[in-house]
Amino acid sequence: MKIAIMGAMLEEVDPFLESSEHEPLLRFFKKHSDTEYGSNLYHEAKYKDLDIVLSYSKIGKVNAALTAATMIEHFECDMLLFTGVAGAVSPDLKIGDLVAATQLCQHDLDITAFGHPHGYVPEGKVYVEPSRELLHIAKAVADEKNITLKKGIIATGDQFIADPERKEWIAKTFDADAIEMEGASVAVVCDAFDVPFFVLRAISDAADMDAAFDFDEFLKHSAKVSSSFIMAMLEKIISKQVQ
Repeated sequence: MKIAIMGAMLEEVDPFLESSEHEPLLRFFKKHSDTEYGSNLYHEAKYKDLDIVLSYSKIGKVNAALTAATMIEHFECDMLLFTGVAGAVSPDLKIGDLVAATQLCQHDLDITAFGHPHGYVPEGKVYVEPSRELLHIAKAVADEKNITLKKGIIATGDQFIADPERKEWIAKTFDADAIEMEGASVAVVCDAFDVPFFVLRAISDAADMDAAFDFDEFLKHSAKVSSSFIMAMLEKIISKQVQ
């Protein structure tokens, strides 16, 4: 099996390459090979029985969709795991919380002038759902590690949200729990190619007037938390293959 692991920013995939907290992973990626394709860099390696392709897309929906499609079509990945950070919309989410997406939508997609709901285009759908099996695996990992894994709707848009009014509108319109800038576009690509996917976000800010400050402060820590969880999921995926 070949698994794609991606984030949006270098900081979100750096823990896979540099973290001293996970020596098996560090040793694994010391022997990786790099491929440049479509103006992006992809790291290919093997971890136990899994072939891994790791990359960060750069920020935004277009970059994320391009990277996801490349991983699926060019590198022939069978599954995609997305790791990174997000801003909280729900008051129940705090900085450092882990959120697994149960649905993803595009909050900045608007053709309501033609009578369609926000987030919808003809022949598409407002919400895209990730793999239920991967959500079950994530829950098993959280239970074993005694980690609180929250689930919710993640809204994506090409905007860094720091406006309380916009945050409230997204929450009401999409029943969103968290917001970021890539997840739904990755979901659309994976759904189109029928590739199982999973989106995990660590909360780095509250998507409010202090978002810019909080984001810089907590980005690296939150990215490490998220990537550590993805690593544990890889172990669980390997064990399920053996059974």
